[in-house]
Amino acid sequence: MILTRVTLRRLAVAHSLDTPGSLEQTIRRLGFVQADPIRSPARAQDLTLRHRVADYRAGDLERGYATLPLEEDFFVNYGFVPREVYRLMHPRSGLGRWVSPGKRKAEAVLAFVRERGRVHPRDVDAHFAHGSVRNYWGGSSSATTHLLDHLHYRGLLRVAGRDGGIRVYEVQEHAGSALSATERRSRIDALLMVLAEKYAPVPSATLSWLANRLRIAVPQWPGEARRALARVKRQLRHERVDGVDWYFPDAPLDADVDDAVRLLAPFDPIVWDRRRFEAFWRWPYRFEAYTPAAKRLYGYYALPILWRDDVVGWANVSQQDGKVTANLGYRGGRPPRTRGFAKALEAELERMRRFLGVGGRR
Repeated sequence: MILTRVTLRRLAVAHSLDTPGSLEQTIRRLGFVQADPIRSPARAQDLTLRHRVADYRAGDLERGYATLPLEEDFFVNYGFVPREVYRLMHPRSGLGRWVSPGKRKAEAVLAFVRERGRVHPRDVDAHFAHGSVRNYWGGSSSATTHLLDHLHYRGLLRVAGRDGGIRVYEVQEHAGSALSATERRSRIDALLMVLAEKYAPVPSATLSWLANRLRIAVPQWPGEARRALARVKRQLRHERVDGVDWYFPDAPLDADVDDAVRLLAPFDPIVWDRRRFEAFWRWPYRFEAYTPAAKRLYGYYALPILWRDDVVGWANVSQQDGKVTANLGYRGGRPPRTRGFAKALEAELERMRRFLGVGGRR
C-alpha cells in the first residue's frame, strides 16, 4: 500500500480510538493520560477517556482512582499512568538539591505523612505553617504544597486520591536494588515505546521531542534518552511521506473509521501534537486558554471536531442552568456538507450531555 497523509491520519484515528474498554484497560492501553485542571465543560482527562471507556461519565477516573492500579505522576507531562509504567520511572534517586524551604523541612513533612497515613495539604500546612514561596507562574503558593509536590515528584509520596479535586497524599515505598546498565536501557526504551505507540504514527521531530522530555520522567538517567531514541526507531516501522519521516508500530494499514462526530479534548492523543495536526489537516488549531481573550481565534477551551477521520472545526462547550450548549466554528467557515454530519453532530452532543450528567439520571 502506498502511504499518504490521508492514510496516516486514518491510521492515527483508528489506532487511538480502537474498541472501548474498561477504565483500567483503556489507561493500560494508552500508557498515559494527560491531566489538566481546567473544567470546560470537563477536565481534559475525562474528555479524553469518554471516547475510549464504555459508558464513561465525567469524574469516573477520580471516583475510581483509589481502587485501580494507577498512579498520578510526571511523565512527559502530568497525568495518569498504569502502575507498570510508574515502576519504570522510579525510584527517582540521586536528584541532588532540594527545593526551598529545604531538605530538613521536607523530611519533617515526610515523617508527618508517614505517621498520619493519608493527609490533605491543609492538614500539613496547619501543622507546620511553612508560609509561602513563589511558584512557577510567578504567583504565591503554599510552601507546604510546594514541598508535597516535590516529595511526590521524587516518588517519596503518592497521590492516594482526591478530596474536592485536591490531592491527598500517602507515603510511597520503592523496593529493589540499583539497576544495571542493561536494566536502565530496557526501562527507558520501554518508556519511549509507550509514547511512540500512544501517539502513532508520530513524526520524527515529535519522537525526538518526546525522547528529550523523558528527562522529566527519569531525571536520574541524564544522557540516556538520545541513545534510547536510536534504539526505539530501529524497532518501529519507518515511512517517509510528503517529506516527513514517520514512525509507528508495524500493523495493518487498512484502518477503518466510523461515521461519527467526536469532540476531542485539546490534549487528546489524536490532536495533541500540533506539528502532526497541521500535517494531517492543514490548518493550525491552537489551545488558547492562556491566550488573552482579544487574541483568541478559536475560544477559551476549543474542542476539535473530529468527523470520521477529518478534523473539520472546533466547539466551545458550556454547561449552565441544566443545559449544554456548543458554540461551533468550522475550517473554511461552514460545516461539512457531507451527508450524515448534522445527525452525527447531534448524536455527539447528546453523548456529551449524558457524559456531563445533564438532562437525565446518571
